Amino acid sequence: MPIDAPESAPVREDELAFQADMLQQVSRTYALTIPLLPADLREAVTNAYLLCRIADTIEDEPALDPVRKEVLLGGFTAAVAGRAEADAFAARLSALLSDATSNGERFLAEKAGRIVRIAHGLPLARRRAIESCLQKMTQGMIEFQRRRATQGLRDMAELERYCYHVAGVVAKMLTELFCDHSSAIAERREELMALAPSYGQGLQMTNILRDIWSDLARGYCWLPREPFLAGGFDVDDLQAGDNGPAFAAGLDVLAAATHRQLRQGLEFILLIPRRERGVRRHLLLTLGMAALTLRRIHRSEDFRADRDFNQPKRAAPALMAAITLLTQSDSALRRLFGLILRPVPR
Repeated sequence: MPIDAPESAPVREDELAFQADMLQQVSRTYALTIPLLPADLREAVTNAYLLCRIADTIEDEPALDPVRKEVLLGGFTAAVAGRAEADAFAARLSALLSDATSNGERFLAEKAGRIVRIAHGLPLARRRAIESCLQKMTQGMIEFQRRRATQGLRDMAELERYCYHVAGVVAKMLTELFCDHSSAIAERREELMALAPSYGQGLQMTNILRDIWSDLARGYCWLPREPFLAGGFDVDDLQAGDNGPAFAAGLDVLAAATHRQLRQGLEFILLIPRRERGVRRHLLLTLGMAALTLRRIHRSEDFRADRDFNQPKRAAPALMAAITLLTQSDSALRRLFGLILRPVPR
């Protein structure tokens, strides 16, 4: 039975500071949104994000073949579960990463042992939720790495399945953590679990769209082939630069599907009781940044032609101000997200 203040070891300030520093190095978005959470959730959510980012780093490393990635992902989950020595895993992973991996991610890999040990010190329910998530996530990554995703996914159903494995399971894990934090949230567990995958999948689909060109440069393509072929564009022909109206039509199909997932993601957030302002604000800002990114992708000719594409610097503070003002009004939040996403097809 969850309680509002679960028993746990005393908060370790040095480890909180260490994780916060690591977060700044690998994710500007989550460095903004995780501090909005209630204090008793920050350690576990930050730890979970960093562990998931280590798995992402293995998945994204172009110098590793699928067999080596499978071995590393298996070794990683074994370390998190306490079946393997975490520092030995960290040393092995660090030695295999190339310059294609960012400095922040390489430093994260070097410190993987410490991050795993922090996970081992979390309350048992939270540790189990994180371990279960990582097991499912890495299994999905291994499955799709075996297919060598260099020429796109088959169709929208396969894209949805991939996004579930790498992001939907994360949203379900977060829901478990939130339920452990609050009995009021736990009362809505069933409804939340039904909608949680849409929240995660909407974020992941936005990332796939945003990262088309950087993924292409690394030899990856996560676009679903079928909706592009329906409009007359073969993903095999994708190249940096202007790919023409048929490619743009396929992007519109994908943008519409992402839009629908983000809308469902908002409904997931609105199931969180209004009094849980910190949890709501964390989820709303993360979803809002994705919604702004999707809007800008859809409206930007620069993006479609692989030219510089960045959010205006004022976007995050303006969104934060709006969400802070509207956190407890479901109707106002629906209007806000409707306004942000209005230009994007549904």
